[in-house]
Amino acid sequence: MKQLNKKSRLKIEQVPTEFTRYLLDNIHPKSRISIIKGARGVGKTTLLLQYAKLKIPKERYVLYVSLDDLFFVSNTLYDLADTFYKNNGTFLLIDEVHKYPNWSRELKLIYDDFPNLQLLVTSSSLLEIYRSESDLSRRAVKYELKELSFREFLFFEKKIKLQPYSLKAILTHSEDISFEITSKIKPLYEFKKYLKYGMYPYFVNEKELFQDKLLQTINLTLEVDLPTIERIDFEHITKIKKLLFAIATSAPFTPNISKLSERTKISRNALVKALHYLHKARLILSVNKTNKGISILSKPDKIYINNPNLQYVLGVNQTNIGAIRESYFANQLEGLHKIALPKKGDFIVDDKYTFEIGGKNKSKNQIKEIDNAYIIRDDYENGFQNYIPLWLFGFLY
Repeated sequence: MKQLNKKSRLKIEQVPTEFTRYLLDNIHPKSRISIIKGARGVGKTTLLLQYAKLKIPKERYVLYVSLDDLFFVSNTLYDLADTFYKNNGTFLLIDEVHKYPNWSRELKLIYDDFPNLQLLVTSSSLLEIYRSESDLSRRAVKYELKELSFREFLFFEKKIKLQPYSLKAILTHSEDISFEITSKIKPLYEFKKYLKYGMYPYFVNEKELFQDKLLQTINLTLEVDLPTIERIDFEHITKIKKLLFAIATSAPFTPNISKLSERTKISRNALVKALHYLHKARLILSVNKTNKGISILSKPDKIYINNPNLQYVLGVNQTNIGAIRESYFANQLEGLHKIALPKKGDFIVDDKYTFEIGGKNKSKNQIKEIDNAYIIRDDYENGFQNYIPLWLFGFLY
């Protein structure tokens, strides 16, 4: 326990706070248990430590632990919480909870037995708390930490702090907002860099090695996180890798399950489950038609690689600019708004707004008779009426 305290203090003291992710201010300060899910590499650990440093009063006794620490080889999380609580501990920060075999049962016991102890927990985006053996879904407040937005990337890259805007503000005031931003920065040049290497915080110190690092992140997600959480054997993981690379060279596309099954040597039912796992891991992004949900048993209507950074790494020389534009747009709105496939156009958002996405000469012929329809243009600096620059959707968070 003494060693854990020492590690915790050191990590909290040393965490940089010049830049913080959008989620930091949204975590409810009085929630007894909050769970932050997210893909590998998006900054969950840093967020946890920054929360301890910036949001928890100094007089409170705080402990940060990572559940891959060797301490937990011979000690349980519950026993740690018990000792911490008896020593006047009030806020326990638990990192990488998915690496602990009995996480759900022990978190529930800690919640029930130590009523004055607050828990802030991080986990892989693959973790499904609704299927856990102990029902934490009624107790926990859940958050998803997304990849860096274009706005956040600009702070990292240019040290320019710009405010986020709601979707409604972007749709109704894109001209004013875009002119305000372009008076401070030239977004098109920076946007091209962002699409290639700006969606994961580690790009700051590893630009030259970014693609290697991202490929390593993908492999760890598939080879470590997926088998740990879903109990999938190595042979099946190899097939899922093949599936991911098959998607990367074809996305966006409407999946033909029979052809994909034949190409990857995965049975039909296993293939549909594999697509679900890849979506949960934030490696692909599945989008369905209006009023159709995403479940482990349903075939997605359209598949994208989750974001342009992944597409550039996985697609190698087969990267399509149309796929990049659409995956970026879907990535920025997914999780914040309901996004689906319309009868006309590329996306419908919140069952109300229709979007057609293209280059700077994209016209509105395909959606001219649709209400609340917008043309989203790449290589386009400023908004005008229902024509909105693609980069501006990177200011939603």
